Amino acid sequence: MQQRNIFITGGASGIGLGIAQHLGAMGHQLIIADIKLQAAEHACLQLAEQGISARAIALDVADAGQIAALTARLAPLKVDVLINNAGIQHVSRLEDFPAAKWQQLINVMLVGPALLTQAFLPAMREQNFGRIINVGSIHSLVASPFKSAYVAAKHGLLGFAKTMALELGEQNITINTLCPSYVKTPLVEQQIAAQARENHMSEADVVNKIMLEPMPKKAFIGIGELAGCAEFLLSDAARNICGQTLVLDGGWTAR
Repeated sequence: MQQRNIFITGGASGIGLGIAQHLGAMGHQLIIADIKLQAAEHACLQLAEQGISARAIALDVADAGQIAALTARLAPLKVDVLINNAGIQHVSRLEDFPAAKWQQLINVMLVGPALLTQAFLPAMREQNFGRIINVGSIHSLVASPFKSAYVAAKHGLLGFAKTMALELGEQNITINTLCPSYVKTPLVEQQIAAQARENHMSEADVVNKIMLEPMPKKAFIGIGELAGCAEFLLSDAARNICGQTLVLDGGWTAR
């Protein structure tokens, strides 16, 4: 596979870092974007220890101004692959959900990916190559109580990808969405405690009855599984896969 410049949001930890390690080991050049520059720099040091070339950049994906200035900041480097991975969570009944927090979740996980795609598309069109991978969720397909903003944002990613697939049909640019059920990341660990409070149950019951109960396979999704799917979507074998939803859910949505 040809070496590509890959921009990963939320790349300092969790799924983003796991995908970075996998793709970096294949020889791709990485730009690790995170709202905390120190976290991104620490991730790049970790990657360097594994012989992986990575550059750290501070970016708030909810800030349209920062995104608008991004291509100039990165010049002359051009991004071949965009992985929209940054995410946050807030668990609350809608009546108690702060309006600013609801808006923040939408901005981070839906508006941000759209604006980043907008920023990088001109160069992708010019070179007639681009891969855009959204990290969605099982909640792109189904809902859970107390997660109205998260579910709305993740559902929105699917509609966005389908629309872009129609706009990009004549060029070698694809956009797809990975939709895993629960992955054991720091974000999910925080959710376990919050879900326990809202549902008045133990954390063990949250894991077994809420997170794993709907899955016939009863297992968390591994970050390596997502990284492998990302690798496939970069390949020539996936050049006609566009606007699709790749679901890694252990059979959840087969019911």
